Amino acid sequence: MTDAFKKRQGVFMLQLVLVSAVLFGIHAYLLHYLGGEREFFFPVWHIYGFHVVVTTVFYTIINYKFSSGQKNIFNLFMGMTLAKMVLAILFLLPLLLSDFENKQPDVINFFIPYFLYLFFEVYALTKFLNKA
Repeated sequence: MTDAFKKRQGVFMLQLVLVSAVLFGIHAYLLHYLGGEREFFFPVWHIYGFHVVVTTVFYTIINYKFSSGQKNIFNLFMGMTLAKMVLAILFLLPLLLSDFENKQPDVINFFIPYFLYLFFEVYALTKFLNKA
């Protein structure tokens, strides 16, 4: 692995931890004060665990491919975005198949961070690709 790969990966991981901590804190705070006594199917930490793991794996794969000489990674990114959507559906499948009442708040609870992490991922990739 090259030094550029390790440096990009380290910077990304630090940014991911900071963004995740801020988003998790805001999300947990809002659910505590605005969610009332409502019980959700997925705990907030499950949702953020999913997003952190998927974002880390996808960024690492793209960073590795770029570092190994593959400069055209748009198709890889689009394929991984599709895979991320499939994984999101698989993550939500237990909720969707359950007899849990009022599933809409749980789905919204999942997809707001989903799009925020997708935005962060696109921002991070664009930033390092512009420097290359």
